[in-house]
Amino acid sequence: MIRLDLHFELDYRIDSPFGDFVFNIQPAHTAAQRVLQEQVVVTPEVPWRSDTLAGSRNRLLRMRAPQGNFHLTYSASVTIDHRIDDPAAIEETPVDELPSEYLCYLAPSRYCESDRLVSWADAEFGHLSPGYARAAAIARWVQRHIAYSPYGSTTQTSALDTLTDRVGVCRDQAHVMIALCRALSMPARYVTGTDYGADPTKAPDFHAYVEVYLGRRWYTFDASGTGIPMGFVRIGTGRDAADVPFATLFGQVQAPFAPLVRATACGGPGLQLPVDVGNALSTDGDSAGCHLAPIAA
Repeated sequence: MIRLDLHFELDYRIDSPFGDFVFNIQPAHTAAQRVLQEQVVVTPEVPWRSDTLAGSRNRLLRMRAPQGNFHLTYSASVTIDHRIDDPAAIEETPVDELPSEYLCYLAPSRYCESDRLVSWADAEFGHLSPGYARAAAIARWVQRHIAYSPYGSTTQTSALDTLTDRVGVCRDQAHVMIALCRALSMPARYVTGTDYGADPTKAPDFHAYVEVYLGRRWYTFDASGTGIPMGFVRIGTGRDAADVPFATLFGQVQAPFAPLVRATACGGPGLQLPVDVGNALSTDGDSAGCHLAPIAA
């Protein structure tokens, strides 16, 4: 079992009379991932609430703050009990056997134009045996051919744009892998978390990775190849980045500083530190589909 302590700090300046905030920074509660404790501190003190979307289990932290500076600190302790499987034994699930709630992860979405990549994906990966190995081959292809650069894309960049420019960040690399998997009839979804194990010379940050539905389970892939997937904490899942922004801001709100993000692995009895493994990893234990349920009042 893995345990990670999370610490996030977010700063904003509100120039309008008030600003509304919807944050998706709280780890999801699943059968394999447990949030042992968490704390939310906001300055100035304002009321807040946390709502869980029924379909995705994404947790939305919502609040309204007055004009001026606004600071949010979030901390949590999370345990993850991974399922570890032999990649060679994991086959693709025929479309006619997919759960209905996962069919949306086969369709093109705002940033993943899979319908325009069917012929290209088939020419590049169609000869590979269907299963985990083919999804892993797509991840390796993205890592080799899409250079990681924080200056190579914008929030409007799509998978097709990234394939043309061959540069992007983890968000863009995840979109490319998702689009290629969907083009080959493998359900794939976008996942947000933290970049545990990434370059220690750079400041930690939030991270985007991919889950592909194979063998009747969601398996984790890091299309950027920059982190250690065993140390990823699942925060949000969606069709692409449009479904799971870390922060949605309303009003005249500016972010003067980059977020402070820390994810620290803990040792101790019954615990192990995240490591790279050659097997397939899954934190699946629920039936979270892509139904976009209304926010609870």
